[in-house]
Amino acid sequence: MASVFKEIYSVAWGDIRFMRHNLLNIIAATLVSPILYLIAFGYGMGQGVVMDGVPYLAFIIPGIVALSSLNASFSSTATRLNVQRLYYGSFDEMMMCPIRVSSIVLGKTVLGIVRGLISCLLIFILGLFLTDKLMFTPIFFLSLILACVTFSLLGEMSALLAKSHQSMATFNTLIILPMTFLCGTFFSVSILPEVFQWALYAIPLTHASSCIRAGALGWEFPWISLVVMFAFCIAFFLIDCYLVKYRKV
Repeated sequence: MASVFKEIYSVAWGDIRFMRHNLLNIIAATLVSPILYLIAFGYGMGQGVVMDGVPYLAFIIPGIVALSSLNASFSSTATRLNVQRLYYGSFDEMMMCPIRVSSIVLGKTVLGIVRGLISCLLIFILGLFLTDKLMFTPIFFLSLILACVTFSLLGEMSALLAKSHQSMATFNTLIILPMTFLCGTFFSVSILPEVFQWALYAIPLTHASSCIRAGALGWEFPWISLVVMFAFCIAFFLIDCYLVKYRKV
């Protein structure tokens, strides 16, 4: 087990060094979008609005946290790996090292996980000063970690499948952008027609939003959503392992 963690650290070492040297820039870039969403939707459009029995500001902050776990974890993992594969070629050199495939997959997600957690926790701490409805609970933190791991693995999958930088832009436009606005981050999925609800519950961000919001507001926790999100996490991990092992990446 110790050797596995050593391999994961060896793979993640370069990304960790990159993050240390660019920490302030990373934090600033990561927080811009969530703060704009908070101002535009929470204050600009949500004054006096009640959603699912709580003020809209308290409702939207956990949604923005869930959205930040997607954007920060996905983009940092996908962009970094995409550049290493298609521009520097350093990922090919890593593949020649005697390291387990699973260690490579997990090691390349560390940057996304750490960046996602930093971004989400900063937004949530800010939210604690804006409303008294939020609470920091163990199940909230567990949901947040699982969301960051899941979306980091998704980012790795997209980077391994991409054949060019344009492919990544297309994936962001067709997959990530619709997820941003449709998966219960800014509104309750329950207000949509049932057919649309079924479609959205086939997307991991919907379950991440449900779990993070329930944990932060003290609602009845949707354990089924947590299980589904864990299933997405395992599925993305297995796909990444397959891509690294059997495809020329």
